[in-house]
Amino acid sequence: MNIEPQCISCIFNQAYKVSAHLKLDKILSKRILDEAASLIPTFSYDKTPPQNALKLYQNISHILGKDDIYKEIKKASIDKAKELIPFAKDLIESSNDRFVAATKIAVAGNVIDLASEHEFDLESEVKSILSKEFNHDDTKVLEKRLKNSKKVAYLADNAGENEFDKLYMSYLKELFPDIEIFYFVRSKPIINDICFDDVKDDKELKSLATVVDSGNLTPGVVLEDLTQKARDCLQSCDTIISKGMGNYECLSNYKLDRLFYLLKVKCEVVASSLGLKVGDIVCKEAV
Repeated sequence: MNIEPQCISCIFNQAYKVSAHLKLDKILSKRILDEAASLIPTFSYDKTPPQNALKLYQNISHILGKDDIYKEIKKASIDKAKELIPFAKDLIESSNDRFVAATKIAVAGNVIDLASEHEFDLESEVKSILSKEFNHDDTKVLEKRLKNSKKVAYLADNAGENEFDKLYMSYLKELFPDIEIFYFVRSKPIINDICFDDVKDDKELKSLATVVDSGNLTPGVVLEDLTQKARDCLQSCDTIISKGMGNYECLSNYKLDRLFYLLKVKCEVVASSLGLKVGDIVCKEAV
């Protein structure tokens, strides 16, 4: 999905959100907004929104003199998510279909996104998610695919969401005990996405999956930018589960018959691409 005019205003607004989230003074805030404005002419309609936004995020890090500008906010998101995991697990255990319920809860975690056009309340989302139906529902197709898979690539998205990913993966391992899971993360910090340094010492995650440093610097998986090791791993997997809009934006131009998107629609452009509405939840086979 390549960039649209509406994406340009969204990216500029994300620059403002950085200033607001980090409580920067007005001088530094204006410098960041000036930088965002100066980069708009360089945006290409032949690239995805995450690819176009990458230079801005890198330049903001340079202006602030900090590689991981959201480090503290990411930690707070992870801590908040951890608090809700026992409640989420109870919801899954009390459901009629644990696979569908766990898949919905994984999508509920996808609302943790500081770069989103819309804000969502995580606790309310977890409480309400099981009463919703998938607006695009390929859960049966995904379940059948997983039953016949040996290797599964799981493309991560935001910090905090990773805790819900672990809960989901624990159910995948229980329901499909023969699968081996590979958890792909960003190579370096980029906005509030989960990156290799965030999870390299996570023993619980490593008990569920092999962590893969994708080599990607963008807030979305760009296939041509994967390391050779990550590319080989992805190609060897029978099923690919892609979390979030950034990964969808980067991968939706490709035809991968084993790829499934799990996300909540958070902007009008992605909604239009999927033929859905903002707020809809999605489990969609790519082809």
